[in-house]
Amino acid sequence: MAGNAPTASEYVVHHLTNLTLTGKAQQDVVDWSVINIDSVFWGFGLGILTVVVLWRLAQRATSGVPGRFQGFVELMVEMVNDQAKSIVHSAESRKFVAPLALTVFIWVFLMNFMDLIPVDLFPMIWENGLLPALGGDPAVAYGYMRIVPTADINVPLGMSISVLLLCFYYSIKIKGFGGWIHELFTAPFGNHPVLWPINFIMQMIEYLAKTVSHGLRLFGNLFAGELLFVLIALLGGTATVMGFIGHLIAGSIWAIFHILIIVLQAFIFMMLTLVYVGQAHESH
Repeated sequence: MAGNAPTASEYVVHHLTNLTLTGKAQQDVVDWSVINIDSVFWGFGLGILTVVVLWRLAQRATSGVPGRFQGFVELMVEMVNDQAKSIVHSAESRKFVAPLALTVFIWVFLMNFMDLIPVDLFPMIWENGLLPALGGDPAVAYGYMRIVPTADINVPLGMSISVLLLCFYYSIKIKGFGGWIHELFTAPFGNHPVLWPINFIMQMIEYLAKTVSHGLRLFGNLFAGELLFVLIALLGGTATVMGFIGHLIAGSIWAIFHILIIVLQAFIFMMLTLVYVGQAHESH
């Protein structure tokens, strides 16, 4: 942050505040102040990177002995295909769902991986380099820059809602629109007209619970990880030798442990995507 050194609470709040274009709502049709620019930028940027890397690898794939990177990706592809076959029983659907699951896994992993980058690096680059170059005054507009999209609740929930819409699509495609509507009112308790409202409410609760838990599970773990890295970074600013040493030790230990978390959360999000899409293929 520009100006005087921030207090501990100001430092934490600063690093947990997203970049927005405040004051633009009165001038523009779109209320830009409610859009987290940094989450959109890093989320879409890492998504494009995921697609480009997979596309380039597919272009360069050989039928002979693969290189290390190609071999690693082939192992992931085989793993995802095996999981998709055990959950989504439609071979036609797997042609789209399996590549989607692989893309989701790599995309979520890359967004989670941003949590391992030092918390002050990109905010300092933004505040002291890019922000002045774009005409902003760091003394007025502090360098808010959160680089972990999955630690912003809007991103995981947006992805989980996309999965929900995909489930709606496959439910209608497999069962027909009439069959899907019929299922909404007759499952899980039966086809008696008295039970229709109860069945419909239960179906809506199920859809809501799955979607919210799908997104919040990812958000909660990554937000907690980001917050802990910010708190550990505070140790490095205590201007004491013990604080600096504690910062290095605690940061290193948490970073090593957090590697497991970011991989596990990406895998869980991918698996739940497959499970929910697989359930959309089933009839009650």
